[in-house]
Amino acid sequence: AEEEEEEAAVSRPVLTGLSTQSPPPGSVVSRADTVVSLVNMVEQDRDIFSPKPYWKEFRFDLTQVPTGESVTAAEFRIYKARGVTRHANNTLHVSIYEIAAEHSNRESDLFLLDVQDLRAGTEGWLVFDVTAASNHWLVDRKYNLGLRLYVETDDGHSVDPGSAGLLGRRGPRSKQPFMVTFFRASPSPARVTRAAKPPRRRQPKKTNDLPHPNKLPGIFDDVHATDGRQVCRRHELYVSFQDLGWLDWVIAPQGYSAYYCEGECAFPLDSCMNATNHAILQSLVHLMKPEAVPKACCAPTKLSATSVLYYDSNNNVILKKHRNMVVKSCGCH
Repeated sequence: AEEEEEEAAVSRPVLTGLSTQSPPPGSVVSRADTVVSLVNMVEQDRDIFSPKPYWKEFRFDLTQVPTGESVTAAEFRIYKARGVTRHANNTLHVSIYEIAAEHSNRESDLFLLDVQDLRAGTEGWLVFDVTAASNHWLVDRKYNLGLRLYVETDDGHSVDPGSAGLLGRRGPRSKQPFMVTFFRASPSPARVTRAAKPPRRRQPKKTNDLPHPNKLPGIFDDVHATDGRQVCRRHELYVSFQDLGWLDWVIAPQGYSAYYCEGECAFPLDSCMNATNHAILQSLVHLMKPEAVPKACCAPTKLSATSVLYYDSNNNVILKKHRNMVVKSCGCH
């Protein structure tokens, strides 16, 4: 034990770069369209039975990344138990690196992603920002050589991550290391800004909207909607994932209020029906040729997203914001 205390400090490998990123804030979850939880696929150790420096490596499969989406943030999470007593009073420096390149005759090239200083007796989940690594891996999958974790004391002595209490694949299932990646749909190309024009004299406001059907002169003056029938509007609809038989892969929610649109789009189309210009014209033509042209249809005019937590085919846990799942308003189309 005394020989270990006197042993010279072990220097870290040469870095290919340096990151000063801080862990992504919790608000990144609300801005993401998809959140993917990735399980650790491969784990390698250089532990106390190997020469120093000690380390632990992790690899994650990003082949299930949603197409057309970009990474907004990525986190590596590992659980720290109390560890051995001889380190109890020490401050530990836990560093996470991206493995940039591997070599047969020398140490791998590493890119520092994040560092945390903590007391050796700390227990709980440690969160590291690995956004830069996930972006590199998505550009080209051959760069995905994994992450490497080092633990050192204040005086630079290398500590076996397992002895420091950092749990790997041998730990309980609920405390396995994993990676969380946040995705957002890539924005559509921005419109080209037009050159500014000199101001012109203010003209009376004109509208391109068709006149309201009630104001159209002619043969439709005496036409009214059928009494007793409900006009186009939103109705309650609750979708139960249990009824659909989806609870074997959907974690949450158990279901959600989707709503649906139903009702008459009879002439004249009132302003509360959110009718399009096309629907107004179709209604007029329907009155003249009811056999040839149907009435306008009651359909959603505005939809919103809802989030679903589920398992994918590789048992990764995914939180995805699915667009156009909830009817917000209805209208005649």
